[in-house]
Parts: sequence; structure tokens; C-alpha cells
Amino acid sequence: MSTTAVPDVAVAAVDEGFWTRPRKVGAVLLALGVLATVLFGALATGQQARFTLSETEGGAALEIQGTLGAILFGVVAAGAGGALLAGVPKRWFTVVLGVGLVGFVLSFLCWQVSAAPEGRNFMPMVNIVRGTFVLALPLIFGALAGVLCERSGVVNVAIEGQLLMGAFSGALFGSLSGNVWVGLVAAAVGGAFISLLLAVFAIRYLVDQVVMGVVLNLLAVGVTGFLYERLMQTDADTYNSAPRFGNWEIPLLKDIPLLGPALFRGNIFLYLGLLLVLVIHLALFRTRWGLRTRSVGEHPTAADTLGVKVLSLRYRNVLLAGVVAGIGGASYTLALYSFTKNMIGGKGFIALAALIFGRWSPTGALLAALFFGFADQLATYLGAIGSSIPNQFLAMLPYLATILAVAGLVGRVRAPAADGKPYVKG
Repeated sequence: MSTTAVPDVAVAAVDEGFWTRPRKVGAVLLALGVLATVLFGALATGQQARFTLSETEGGAALEIQGTLGAILFGVVAAGAGGALLAGVPKRWFTVVLGVGLVGFVLSFLCWQVSAAPEGRNFMPMVNIVRGTFVLALPLIFGALAGVLCERSGVVNVAIEGQLLMGAFSGALFGSLSGNVWVGLVAAAVGGAFISLLLAVFAIRYLVDQVVMGVVLNLLAVGVTGFLYERLMQTDADTYNSAPRFGNWEIPLLKDIPLLGPALFRGNIFLYLGLLLVLVIHLALFRTRWGLRTRSVGEHPTAADTLGVKVLSLRYRNVLLAGVVAGIGGASYTLALYSFTKNMIGGKGFIALAALIFGRWSPTGALLAALFFGFADQLATYLGAIGSSIPNQFLAMLPYLATILAVAGLVGRVRAPAADGKPYVKG
């Protein structure tokens, strides 16, 4: 009893000190705000920074003089950081942090947009919002797959492989059948196949789940790469020309300013991703299945004594996670691109980061995925307007945002207690 009390006392002592996590975050945010005010304000120009509410330069827009905007929003970020450093009620931490981060980003954008060449000094917000959701889609599906697995007590590092196998299967069978729905089903089966291997080796044979996930990622890269070179590269018309899902417009909602064109003129993957977030959230926290899943992820022995079939539930949830991730992989090849080797490009690991950043919650994972999607879209936009920032740094931006978010913003979080721990029925 005494051995567990000492760490608790130590943690409490650390928490009661001046440099609590909110104050540390506040100090960093204050420094960023000062940097934005001084540096971005100096680099911005006197041109208007225009944020149009359409897909082009025309139409309604929010405008602000570049230098003024960079300084003003930098001051907002610094003020939010100062408020956190001075100490704000815990319930206001997220709000103040959000205001500070938005202020820093807007200060940066005022610099970049005002300094862009004539005719390109505007940001089409509809395209930015639409691009954010499109780039976040595989992250949303991948993070949901992680939620299903890890809430059940199984670490899912194989999200990358599930997405990749889903993308490959969707492209291959969609091309062979000429039917986009066949491709979608094949993508779900491809993701489920990787999940089946994860479930068998991790649950039945008690293989280390992290190691198994890495091995499955390499397996997916190897298998899809080999078949791509043997089939798709030699005869793309037959094996890599899958039909695409078109956009579905929702009447009335599509005409909402800004959000309408971005959200309600999308393809099936956009609607399905948002629907799955809602369904999994409600199922996880409002149904008997969800209660059993969370109990298996927290204390499988106690759940077993109450009659929950722990291993069976883990098998089902891991397979379901593979189906979800496989569909996420199909969002590449059945909506946007033809299949290429290793086309997921690390998005599975960013989805894993979104899962942690979102605190193992479907809604939290959605918000985290959108954050990373925005960073990706921002890099694309800055490249299009000829930003002075080197292209190499722009390519790093999504991954840099991932590191900063998980290392600096996620704070002290706790995974499900039984996550990654094999269960052996006594």
C-alpha cells in the first residue's frame, strides 16, 4: 500500500508547483505570440490579406491590412499565452489555448497572404475547408479503427497497413469488376485481412502487439508493392483504372455559405466518415456493446467474471476496425487517385497520433484529424501561392504539427488500462 502512495504524493507535489502544464503551455504560447507580433509583423506587407468566402478571388471576403493583421493577431496569441501563464480556471484552458493558437495561425497567414504576388494574395476559404476534410478523411477512418481496437485492449499500430491494403484492394477489384461498389467491399475486406492477422497473432498467440503491427505494415507494403509492379504497372488499364465515386450534393445544405460547398457537395467517404464518428461515439458510450468494449479495455478479468466473452469481443472489434480502415484506404483509390506504391505515406501513423491527441474518443479523433488535415492543406496552399518558405519545410509541416500536438498539447493522458496487455483466461 505504501509503495503506491509515494508516487501519488510526488505527482501531487509537482502539480501544486508554479510550473503546472497550463503555465508551461502559456509560456510557450506567449513566446510564439511575441514572435508572431515582431517577426510576422515585420515580414508582412501593406497589401490587403483577403480571405474569400468562395472558391475564387471574387465574392464576399474578410479583408485586413497585412502588417496590421499580423501584429494584431500576434498580440491576441501573446495575450492568450499571458492569461495561461497568469493562471486561468481549468475549465477555460482549452478555450484560451484555442484562441491563442488561432491567433498565431492568423498572424502567420496575414504575413503569407499579404506577401503573395499580385493576383494570388487571397485565401479561398471554401477550398481550404474542403481540402482539410479531404486530406483528413483517411486519418478519420484510421483513427476510428484505432479507437475500436484500443478501447478493446489491442494496440493497433497496423493502421498504415490496413489503409494501404484497403487502397490496393479497392483499386484492383474495382478495376477488374468495373464497379465502384465492388471495389469498396474489396477495400473493406482487404483492411479486415490485415486486422485478422493482428487479431490472431496478438490475441491467440500473444505476440507483442506493437511489434506485430510494425510487421503487418511491412507485409502490406511488400505485398501491395510486388503486385503493383507485376500487375498494375504493366497493365494499368486492366488493373489500375477503377471507377470513382462522384460527389453527392445535399439540397439546401449545399447553399450554406462557406460550409455548404465544402461539406455538402462531397463524396460518399466524407458523409460516411462523419456518420461513423457519430455512430461509434454513441455506440461506445450509450450502448451495451460500448460498455462491454470499454470494460474489456479497462479490466478484462472483471468483465470476464460478469459474463463478457473477452476474447470473442476483441476479435470482433479488431476485425471491425480493419473494415473501417480499409474503407478509409479506398477514399484514395475510389475517389481521388490511381494506386501507387506505398501511397499512404505515413498517414496511418498520423492517424495513430490523432487517436492519442483525441484521447481515445471518436469525436476527439475527428477534431485531431481535422487539425492535421488543415496542416496538410495549408502546406499545399502555401506552395501554390509561391511562399518564401522552403518547399522541404512545407512538406514537413503535417508531420511537424503531429509531433508538436502529441508532444506539447496532448498533456497527461491515460490509455485504456488493458491496452496492449494480452488476456489469458484463467
